[in-house]
Amino acid sequence: MPPATLPLREQHCQPRRGPEHRLDQATIHADLAELPGWQLAAVADSIRKDFRFNDFYQTMAFVNAVAFIAHREDHHPDLEIGYGHCHVRYSTHDVGGVSANDLICAAKVEALATGA
Repeated sequence: MPPATLPLREQHCQPRRGPEHRLDQATIHADLAELPGWQLAAVADSIRKDFRFNDFYQTMAFVNAVAFIAHREDHHPDLEIGYGHCHVRYSTHDVGGVSANDLICAAKVEALATGA
């Protein structure tokens, strides 16, 4: 099965540099339809979601798991962490916006959060 036909969470990040790898809003919105709660930022250069937890321990366990995904995929989110929540934001600076790598990692984080 070619990688493009795999679900996002089963794909892996590839090096992407240059504006030709920046996704258009229609493509981003179509893929975000498969990722509940993820949103395209108002300036359209990133996707984001806020995850909620019962306590700081659960939040930090989630953050550590996200860090593992980031390390494995060599694609790193911006994280804002507080008691009971973690805001995750993905953008590919080398393309100047959202790339397939952002959606792949968002799908992996979503699978982590939902236990899929």
